[in-house]
Amino acid sequence: MRKIQILGVGCPKCKKLAENAEAAVKELGVECAVEKVTQINEIMTFGVMMTPALAIDGEVTAVGKVASVDEIKQMLS
Repeated sequence: MRKIQILGVGCPKCKKLAENAEAAVKELGVECAVEKVTQINEIMTFGVMMTPALAIDGEVTAVGKVASVDEIKQMLS
């Protein structure tokens, strides 16, 4: 199973990114765990200095922006 991590402290943009990720997973019909990473120390282990960020299977794929549902679907394909 693939893993999507939303890196952010819980701001509105972080929440929107989480919603977009869940929508992308649902539309693609793939099995993915969507996890929110909110601890600054854990976020920094990804090398991320700007949130929100998105990581797929441990690899950061978007930083400092809210990726759209379509963008996330492309990242997952």
